[in-house]
Amino acid sequence: MKPMTQDARDQQHPGSIEPDHDPAEHSDVGGNEDLAAAFLRETEVVEDAVEDGKKIRRKGIYLLPNLFTTSALFAGFFAVVAGINGEFTSAAVAIFIAMVLDGLDGRVARMTNTQSEFGAEYDSLADMISFGMAPALVAFTWILQDIGKTGWVVAFLYVACAALRLARFNVQIGSVDKKWFIGLPSPSAAALVAASVWTFHSFDADAFGFKLLMLVVVAAAGVLMVSNIRYYSFKEFDVRKPVPFVVLLAIVLAFVLISVEPSVMLLLLFGTYVASGPVLAVMRKAKSKN
Repeated sequence: MKPMTQDARDQQHPGSIEPDHDPAEHSDVGGNEDLAAAFLRETEVVEDAVEDGKKIRRKGIYLLPNLFTTSALFAGFFAVVAGINGEFTSAAVAIFIAMVLDGLDGRVARMTNTQSEFGAEYDSLADMISFGMAPALVAFTWILQDIGKTGWVVAFLYVACAALRLARFNVQIGSVDKKWFIGLPSPSAAALVAASVWTFHSFDADAFGFKLLMLVVVAAAGVLMVSNIRYYSFKEFDVRKPVPFVVLLAIVLAFVLISVEPSVMLLLLFGTYVASGPVLAVMRKAKSKN
């Protein structure tokens, strides 16, 4: 039998697909849509939650509180970049901005009833950058690097203590008295280091004595974070309740004092808070002996 030629086969099956035609052209749009849907499905955040007393699986994240957390993370990263570039005043200010934003994200979540496990974990990781890495790197690039190996070892000690502090805080949620923090909170430790860098750098304090002082400040802030010393949390203070007029007057006076010399006043403020923990612990111990 004589073989059938290509022309004959084409005539016999006129509806067949031509060899030079790519079938994927018809499914290109649908393929892209399937790829996008698969990407959204694979990257979606799913967590267990309790709503109206029932356990559900919730998809997605709450945008508003996580925007504050992202802003705090950006401020912390900016502080690192500013410190590397030698802009230590800007770096210190960025850490304080991160501290303010970090204080807002949790309150916003509670006020809008948008708390989530994802938000708590994201906030903890952002805190590690803003209040762990950033203060240590800013202090190191400014003055601790002049001390040699001791400088970077102390900077690492601070970072490690911040990580341990945050990990311990996460596992102790709901099991400790909300009135107190166990150990110095990482934002307050970061504020102490940032205010010290801001103040001493503003006064061009680069003598060897100030290098040793910063060494002690960074090391002490790190150790206090992982200590068992109690610090007042101020969580009992409710801004929605009425307060005496003198409280508002005191807040206005505090703003005025801080605006006169921000770096010095912030250093005094957070230095007092950091010292309050050990001082009160000694007073309680002395009282118990008596």
